[in-house]
Amino acid sequence: MARREHSKTELQRKLDARGYEAQAVRTVLDQLEAEQLQNDERFIEAFVHHRTDKGYGPCRIAQELRQRGISDNLLATYIDLNEPAWHERAAVVRQKRFGSELPSDYRERARQSRFLQYRGFTSEQIRHVMNPACH
Repeated sequence: MARREHSKTELQRKLDARGYEAQAVRTVLDQLEAEQLQNDERFIEAFVHHRTDKGYGPCRIAQELRQRGISDNLLATYIDLNEPAWHERAAVVRQKRFGSELPSDYRERARQSRFLQYRGFTSEQIRHVMNPACH
């Protein structure tokens, strides 16, 4: 826990894998949560910030958080797919990887679009970035 924040579910999985008794694990995790040593909201904030800085989009970040046991209700508080900042972020990621010139041929547009989709940006965000009228 000293290196980074962890979700409650992540910690539970790690402790279960090491063979600790389930009731003892729940008790310890509840105590950590009560003392604010473990907090899912703090974990989400740190995780979203870190993954956004690494160039990932909202869909990919949300998927990774779900894998770490974060509920959709809690996700909705921290990730808004319609936030305009995601368009800007997608543009920065595309430009960093491919340069400032938008592709002129279909094949290159498709390649860049697939890259952005893999990074977790929505189709609408990708269309916005790839549309020359938006720049």
